[in-house]
Amino acid sequence: MMGNIALGLLILRIFIGGRAIYGVIDNVINWEKMQEFAGFLGAHKFPYPIVSAILSVAVQLFCGFFLLVGWQTKWAAMIMFINFLIAIFMVHLPNGDSIEATTPALAMLFISATLFFTGSGKYSIDKD
Repeated sequence: MMGNIALGLLILRIFIGGRAIYGVIDNVINWEKMQEFAGFLGAHKFPYPIVSAILSVAVQLFCGFFLLVGWQTKWAAMIMFINFLIAIFMVHLPNGDSIEATTPALAMLFISATLFFTGSGKYSIDKD
């Protein structure tokens, strides 16, 4: 049974880590995309939009990688949880987004919460 749990945690980590990295890589390699993201955050009343954009991208890039390899999983999951909780409360709820439109952020939020409580599993650097 434990092998199944560890495999399930690996699958969750691959999804969330890969998705987080994929979601921000364009901002990392293209400054115009980062500025576009900052404009989006500014339109949603984030303070210091360019700083907020860089911070959010850094969180998703680094925490995504940490979750993918299973290193410092609980810390990375907690930081990722906070990032997506902010996204839900600052963007999705004020926009009146449907549950369908909010589901990607909710998936990231709930998988982060799961990994915070479970740890990375045995197929990881942490091996917890």
